[in-house]
Amino acid sequence: MTLRIARVDYRNLRDAQALVMLLDAYARDPMGGGAGLSQDVQSRVCNDLAQHPGAVSFIAWLGTGQSEQAMGLINCFEGYSTFKARPLLNIHDIAVLPAYRGQGVGQALLAAAQDHALKRGCCKLTLEVLTGNATALASYHRFGFEAYALDPAAGQASFMHKWL
Repeated sequence: MTLRIARVDYRNLRDAQALVMLLDAYARDPMGGGAGLSQDVQSRVCNDLAQHPGAVSFIAWLGTGQSEQAMGLINCFEGYSTFKARPLLNIHDIAVLPAYRGQGVGQALLAAAQDHALKRGCCKLTLEVLTGNATALASYHRFGFEAYALDPAAGQASFMHKWL
């Protein structure tokens, strides 16, 4: 397997089509909610990402030349740690097509995000994961992620949201 991890150029048609295909496949997966992306989202997401100064994405490609196939994606956004007064990189989406799971693609995508974060002077990587996604949890632990807690007596952080 020839694996190549490349930063996404959101304005490049090939990259944009691959990103939308991979993101839609992730959205359709039970761990992504089980419903595909709307046509509106598919038509806007790459342009919106191109305009977001803190956005960075990487695609895992399999093969060489014109026969390359997109097989994995990681979308990240730069944030800021007030406690460290340094940037951080949040991994918002990571997806690997089912046929390529368990082959190190996710680890390679995480490594690309980490390398980017280090070059940007980030103090940490963050992500969210469903507690029932044992495969992803194991992958993240293998890469060195751990549950977030400032003081074990206060408990672990819990991700929450509110739709607007």
